[in-house]
Amino acid sequence: MKKIAFYGKGGIGKSTTVANIASALTRMGYRVMQIGCDPKSDSTVNHNDGQRIPTVLDAMRDKENFTLDDIVKVTYNGVICIEAGGPVPGTGCAGRGIIVAFEQLQELDAYDVYKPDFILYDVLGDVVCGGFAMPIRNGFADEVYIVTSGEMMSLYAATNIANAVKNFGKYGYAMLKGLILNEKNVENEKQLTQKACDEMQSKIAYCIPRSGLVQLAENQHKTVVDAYPDSELTAKYMQLAKQLV
Repeated sequence: MKKIAFYGKGGIGKSTTVANIASALTRMGYRVMQIGCDPKSDSTVNHNDGQRIPTVLDAMRDKENFTLDDIVKVTYNGVICIEAGGPVPGTGCAGRGIIVAFEQLQELDAYDVYKPDFILYDVLGDVVCGGFAMPIRNGFADEVYIVTSGEMMSLYAATNIANAVKNFGKYGYAMLKGLILNEKNVENEKQLTQKACDEMQSKIAYCIPRSGLVQLAENQHKTVVDAYPDSELTAKYMQLAKQLV
């Protein structure tokens, strides 16, 4: 079982990237579990016809006793979907919510029951507090990729995330494998991203070109891989998935 955490600034296309990687891996014959670690709980919507699934924290609030069937959805394309969820807005700490959700997944033996080949954590990365750092601690993730563009604030967030991963790396936790450049057609984008990589002693692991197919697919509540399987962009996601394997 390979466990990979994906971080990145909000709005950078991280969830889109993770969902397409999940679809690509399932098409390659792997069992994939995608865990959304954002209070918005929308990481897995494009596997599920645009519908949000019940979150771990929702189940904890609504039911005294709940099972994996209440929080896990295996969707039409074969992805095993889980959303950690968050507190009622204005009433709690989202980072603490992530910690509680992970503890519940362990208590319910989710990983042993579903036996995924890959676990993909889709993590909010604007801030790296203790809760949002949970996937890179305690053996939850083996590898970390940061999704970024060449925009200044995206690279700033990437640097903060990279520093957090390095701090945890001292204790034998997850390793930063590189940045995934989700291109926004910013001037000198690759050069700016490479400069940031050099400063954080990392590398550009893969480049995803900007494409209108992403929006067209999401309008159908699908990933690009599922909506346009023969497209050049799908070929890129498949290549990235093979690289992760």
